[in-house]
Amino acid sequence: MTAVVAAGLFTITALLLAFPGSSLTAALRGVSIWWDVLFPALLPFFIISEMLLGFGIVHFFGTLLDPLMRPLFRIPGIGGFAMALGFASGYPVGARLTSQLWEQKLITRVQGERLVSFITTSDPIFLIGAVSVGFFHDASLAVILGIAHYGSAVLVGIGMRFYGRKEEKAAPADTVLSPSAEAEAGPAAAGPIWLRAFRAMHHARIKDGRPIGMLLSQAVGNALQLNFVVGGLVVFFSVILEVLTSAGVMGVLHAAAGTALQLAGLPASLSQAVVSGLFEVTLGTKAAAADAGLPLVSKAAIAAFVLSWAGLSVHAQAISLMSRTTIRYGPFLLARFAHGLLAACTVVLLWTPLQPLRGHASAALAAIAAEGPEQAAWMWALPIGALLFSGAMAVLLSAAILLAAAAFVRRNTAGPTE
Repeated sequence: MTAVVAAGLFTITALLLAFPGSSLTAALRGVSIWWDVLFPALLPFFIISEMLLGFGIVHFFGTLLDPLMRPLFRIPGIGGFAMALGFASGYPVGARLTSQLWEQKLITRVQGERLVSFITTSDPIFLIGAVSVGFFHDASLAVILGIAHYGSAVLVGIGMRFYGRKEEKAAPADTVLSPSAEAEAGPAAAGPIWLRAFRAMHHARIKDGRPIGMLLSQAVGNALQLNFVVGGLVVFFSVILEVLTSAGVMGVLHAAAGTALQLAGLPASLSQAVVSGLFEVTLGTKAAAADAGLPLVSKAAIAAFVLSWAGLSVHAQAISLMSRTTIRYGPFLLARFAHGLLAACTVVLLWTPLQPLRGHASAALAAIAAEGPEQAAWMWALPIGALLFSGAMAVLLSAAILLAAAAFVRRNTAGPTE
């Protein structure tokens, strides 16, 4: 394995020396993507996620969501908060949250592999501002792409509940307490769920113990460091893709992708979008929108696949952020591929039924469409992310409350046993 990696690095170095102009252009393009889109979108959520963990708010919602998340996804309720924040902030925040939960021993390795497999999604600003408006010049397309992308992510999460069951049974020691159980082991465990949630939050805050000033400064420092790691990986993969294209290596991948697309009933000319998206999500979605002569449904399906697959650049970011954990890459890789296929199929299946919604969406998204992708990222990332996070949390909490109420009614109507 070491010899293969060494040979790959030597080949890449040789290509960089052979195509210095293309490498510099690709590097500058990668820096532009990172600074204009990723940096403003990710920095607030990196800071907020660490602050929320330090104050115990994540533990509070984890206790409330436990009755929903365990039966549906086989992960602790704290994963529901990570799910909502991951959907709102986009990749690779989901990987960062999963890593933080594992480091605090709030989830096991298998639970972490389940969680990161479906909360690694695009953020709404990139989906709306960059892809729908910037590349396709059609804000209404965000409705179909959003439903396909986030809906199929939930389906992947439900499917992943069956992953690792044998491993959990074989290694029962690899278990952790939920936030509420950790805080309330013993007589204090009695009481309604909202009271247990407050106890879990208080216990987490006491256990963290950092003053507010220290917590904030460390959150900002860690967020900046992680953002530069993300930027470096974006530049790296942008350069790799460019030098491979200049060397003619991508022709083989284009031919293979074109054959696969024809078998799926899609235009073979979209192979460039698939191959570019294999490495970097921005380049792949931009290539999918480029050919005006192709059917829009086919281009949207490929864009949905690329958004959900996320590109090897995002995969590398996730691996980097989870490098201090025991969470494995294999399940994440398979889940990304399954997410991509499900999203593409969802676009094709729902294309006609969702057409009436596109007209209504055009007016609602007019404000974002009026701005360019870069301006949209700076001006709308936090407001829309907060709105999506609030909506996701409202849905999850409502479902958890309904489940808790149903369980309460069932217990009280069962009557005493003889």
